[in-house]
Amino acid sequence: MQDNRFPCGVDKNIPKCETVCIEANRILDSCRDRDCFEDVKVLLTDFGNDIIEHTTSVRAKNACITWTYIGIDPVKFNRGFYSVTIKFYIKITFEACLCGGRSQEFDGIAILEKRVILFGGESNVSVFKSSADLSDYCAIPEPICPSKNVPTAIVEVVDPIILASKVREADDGCCCCCCCCADVPESISSKVNGRLVDGEGRYLTVSLGIFSVVRIVRPAQYLINATEYCVPDKECVSPEEDNPCAIFKNMAFPTAEFCPPGYVPPKLDLGGKCNC
Repeated sequence: MQDNRFPCGVDKNIPKCETVCIEANRILDSCRDRDCFEDVKVLLTDFGNDIIEHTTSVRAKNACITWTYIGIDPVKFNRGFYSVTIKFYIKITFEACLCGGRSQEFDGIAILEKRVILFGGESNVSVFKSSADLSDYCAIPEPICPSKNVPTAIVEVVDPIILASKVREADDGCCCCCCCCADVPESISSKVNGRLVDGEGRYLTVSLGIFSVVRIVRPAQYLINATEYCVPDKECVSPEEDNPCAIFKNMAFPTAEFCPPGYVPPKLDLGGKCNC
């Protein structure tokens, strides 16, 4: 609302715009991707492996990314370009049909990996930053080993879209993942109920779709026009806890949530007549 904005530059005691120097991450290169990972093997616990040995009807209910590994390495013989290795650890919840019309839920971990090559520029400086440690001047400091000439890779991703899931026999040989339970960090495997084990019989595969944006950034200094922050003159108002309906009535109706993106309601030509 209008009264929520800061009145900067209105009060004569507040300094107006001035040129200041700031440090920010500059985006040197970026890309977006639409990846489809087919027939990825799911790592299961003893409980999950026992379930798929007794059923062929399994559906994936939901999937979420629990952790992502991002590695960046310079591309040889191509100065300024870097290879970004991204490994997604996906926790998936399944539901299986068992004897007697019973259903049972169980969890699994799928590992997805992709690589992209982006331009990251070059830098010949080593960056050292002070820490929050306020130890004595004569104390032995912790060693600081900065990474020289390596930018930072950032990955933005939405939760995977489940495209398919299937129970396969041990001799199918169609799995596109060679990962084993030893490849999963303990902090990730602890998110499922039980210990992940490598089954020898049937196994479960999923196909997942992922939308992602990858970018490479480096710190840089810029001169900008800025205005000092000032204290807003609007006072904070606490809600009336005894009347929750009054708070709800003052909320704006979320019209955008009921319309498709970019949808504009058509105007009706009623010829000047009211049509209720």
